Amino acid sequence: MNSADRTPHPGPLPEGEGEQGCRNFHGNDNAIFIFGASGHGKVVIDCVEQENRWRIAALVDDYPAIWGKEIAGHAVCGGMREVPGLIAAGVRRCIVAIGSNKTRAAVSAQLAGMGAIPVASVHPRATVARSATLGAGTVLMAGCVVNSDSRVGENVIINTGATVDHDCVIGDGVHIGPGAHICGGVTVGEGALIGVGASVIPQRRVGRFATVGAGSAVIADVADGDTVAGVPAVSTKTKRTSGDS
Repeated sequence: MNSADRTPHPGPLPEGEGEQGCRNFHGNDNAIFIFGASGHGKVVIDCVEQENRWRIAALVDDYPAIWGKEIAGHAVCGGMREVPGLIAAGVRRCIVAIGSNKTRAAVSAQLAGMGAIPVASVHPRATVARSATLGAGTVLMAGCVVNSDSRVGENVIINTGATVDHDCVIGDGVHIGPGAHICGGVTVGEGALIGVGASVIPQRRVGRFATVGAGSAVIADVADGDTVAGVPAVSTKTKRTSGDS
């Protein structure tokens, strides 16, 4: 992982503080740790608790200021360097609760290299078609919908109230923001971000690592790595070029 994406570790803490707590957990078949304890982490915690499939054994976060504190009733026991201890104690399963697609992908890869196993969580007020499929590490928030024969990749966030209609393909590491709507037959490429309240009409493709701005209406394909915004959505590169002429 690029060092710019991670908070440097400040060194050991006094006995009984911060990361010391990670050493006291023991796993079982439904024990998980959640990596990420910020605002998005709180929503994931609620999702996991409401689903009642997994038991949260620990929170892990690389931000030292919150080590030893409780977030939503769970202790933040330390940072990345404590993960091997959790795995050794039998807490191998995890969810990466980080909103940034780039950082979530990097942390997920690092955890996989340590032997952690990503698991999915679906809020009980989410609706998932019987024929839809979800990848490991994916989280579906309250009020979202995934309809028939859609395929959702790994480490995807389908946020509160978002909808994915029939026959869509959602790539790994995508974030579909709250209240966004993806119509039938749409492909969303790896690492793309669909902003809050955006919509994509049927049979369109949003490219890998593309960004669709909040409230935008996508009526044409979006190229890999491009950023589009507006109604209808157009490339921000096009907007800048037009403004300069």
